Amino acid sequence: MTTSMKQTVIKNPTWWKRRSAMERGLTIVAVTGVLLCVALAVGLAVVATATGPCDISTSNSASAALGSDPSSRKTSIFTKGDDEDKDAICFSPGCVHTASKVLENMNPEVEPCDNFYEFACGGFEASTIIPDDKTSVNTFSVISDKLQEQLRASIEEPLRDDEPKPFKLVKNLYKACMNKTAIEKAGLEPLQKILKQLGGWPVIEQNNWNENEFNWVDSVYRFRKVGYSVDYFLDFSIGVDLKNSTKRVIDFDQASLGLSREYLSKGPEDKIVKAYFEYMIDIAVILGADKDVATRELSESLEFEIKLANISLPNEKRRNATLLYNPMTVAELKEKYPSVDWKEYINMLLAGSVHVNDDETVIVNVLTYISDFEELVKNTPKKVQANYVMWRVAGASVSYLNEHIRKRQLEYATALSGKTEREARWKECVDIVAGSLASSTGALYVRKYFKEDAKKNAVEMVADIRQEFTKILEKVEWMDEKTRKAALEKAASMATHIAYPDELLDDKKLEEFYDGLELNPDDYIGSILNLTLFGTEYSFGRLRKPVNKSDWVSHGRPAIVNAFYSSIENSIQFPAGILQGTFFSNDRPRYMNYGAIGFVIGHEITHGFDDQGRQFDKEGNLVDWWQPETKERYLEKAECIIYQYGNYTVESVGLNLNGINTQGENIADNGGIKEAYLAYKDWVKRNGPEPKLPGLKYTPEQMFWVSAANTWCSKYRPEAMKLRITTGFHSPGQFRVLGPLSNMKEFAADFNCPTGSPMNPEQKCSVW
Repeated sequence: MTTSMKQTVIKNPTWWKRRSAMERGLTIVAVTGVLLCVALAVGLAVVATATGPCDISTSNSASAALGSDPSSRKTSIFTKGDDEDKDAICFSPGCVHTASKVLENMNPEVEPCDNFYEFACGGFEASTIIPDDKTSVNTFSVISDKLQEQLRASIEEPLRDDEPKPFKLVKNLYKACMNKTAIEKAGLEPLQKILKQLGGWPVIEQNNWNENEFNWVDSVYRFRKVGYSVDYFLDFSIGVDLKNSTKRVIDFDQASLGLSREYLSKGPEDKIVKAYFEYMIDIAVILGADKDVATRELSESLEFEIKLANISLPNEKRRNATLLYNPMTVAELKEKYPSVDWKEYINMLLAGSVHVNDDETVIVNVLTYISDFEELVKNTPKKVQANYVMWRVAGASVSYLNEHIRKRQLEYATALSGKTEREARWKECVDIVAGSLASSTGALYVRKYFKEDAKKNAVEMVADIRQEFTKILEKVEWMDEKTRKAALEKAASMATHIAYPDELLDDKKLEEFYDGLELNPDDYIGSILNLTLFGTEYSFGRLRKPVNKSDWVSHGRPAIVNAFYSSIENSIQFPAGILQGTFFSNDRPRYMNYGAIGFVIGHEITHGFDDQGRQFDKEGNLVDWWQPETKERYLEKAECIIYQYGNYTVESVGLNLNGINTQGENIADNGGIKEAYLAYKDWVKRNGPEPKLPGLKYTPEQMFWVSAANTWCSKYRPEAMKLRITTGFHSPGQFRVLGPLSNMKEFAADFNCPTGSPMNPEQKCSVW
């Protein structure tokens, strides 16, 4: 038997064979990727050479509409199909960035015709984590966060000796707010002194409190003098006369409450009311009260506040402005409600700025409130009244005190809105400064950060969208000709305020406005009270002054991410803060802008013709300019909207929307999106089609709807959602998409939604 032996020869293997299977696979992928990148670069170079740099829009006429100098326009490179503009793709930095955000927000797994909000915003909801210091996150809050950082950069710049006073005030208030060392050192003493100065909080003073020295009217006088609200028992203000908007008038309304009427009216067993009561007790204890005494006495003051809520008119019944307009002279007021010397009361609050006599006209909003209040006060012990009102003073002061008492405030905020942490101190202080010194803070913002070309384009878009609303008014079949004529006149008369008033660039104007205001960087709560006194003096001092509907002070809050309609002015306002980010950019196709800020512009225009705005004429006067039959048809159409939204349920919190309270905003949303869409289609007729965004297969029309939906991508904490539904006038974000888009036949056509699908129901609601 022969045996053969094979020799094992060990050779040095090649580099390739030394790699593992995974390494070989990754190498192939990497090499292939490099080759593809080289090929793509060559291809783009060829396209660029062939077509040259092009504007985002695909026609020459579009460049004129951009409102900028052709020599300074940004350019982009887009690819074209063989001979069709509709296949063009925009590769400008703005387009790439926009496409990235859209893709990040989307959930393409959802069928657009089933739930367009989930389709456009599902990715946003899935990836967004609400920070511990926030109650919700949405498009507005994202831009607000950026604006906050910009304001911080300006406010924290060192104070110069030659700095104009308005900017010194800003920096002094910010310094006072940020000076935690001084705030902690002062502790609770500043508030304890104020409470004694105002007559003492019975729950703390106990036997030292003298009931004979308390009168609710006198307490209001003291609050006025120190800088607290005068509205805890009865709201007092100087407003514009609704039936003669060229004049100012004294206005009485129901009390401003410490917790929303919608909660208080549920009674002391409600979960939120219980949290409010416990917070009340703990604040009193921190300030020196005995807990058992506080629990017993403050339960009575809570009952008093609940009764104030119950004699107040609910929001659903306050939508008819005519019912709230009840003029009478001071003499008639005294005759009808004899428990108060009304002439003295008014003159004490006006504090010498103006003097009124018995023949002065006042407006009483809720007639039954004052008579019910007289009865309530007569039958409520003075100690209970005093405990209630001094609680309101204490509650209003907590934010400006030390961390010990603010920690309890945060626990209450958690119960109410769900947020578990305070925002960073600098953010809180920026918000305080921007809210209290809006004009000077706004001036800092627009001078440093606002891009002027955004203002030009917004002006053009407002004109486009207003024109579409005019066309709707001209065609709407349910309106008679007399009412139509008045409506067209109102639309044509609507004033527009965009970005900021020019006075914010004038230091002298700002100095004149803030003359007399002094703020101490070492006294935070004292500075806050000085500010509220300054604001009250300014407001009450306007009684005899003529109404200037384009007054720069009224429109001088540019550092805010919001938009407004004023019935009294018949004006729309788009502050600088909203003309950026998701809402607006010059460096992206117009369909994105018309879908976003265009939607907002249309919304504000339509507010002039919602259930409340329609009650005012073109001059801003409360006049019924509707013919009875047309008015009836309008109310029927509004009822459709009320029913539609009232049947939306937020399953996560088990609550239905309030279709009555949200109807004005819903009518504005439905009209606004229609106007913006028609305006964009008209723009395309004038300027030609626009390129698509990279990585997105959707048509420009479809992207208009995606952009509109992205405006309302939102995520809420459950507590914040409950609060919004219970007390708010706006529908939650998802319904601001689902409601209006499902009512639009143009949306259904653009996405080929079958009749009867969720986004294309057979029954649609339409007011405008």
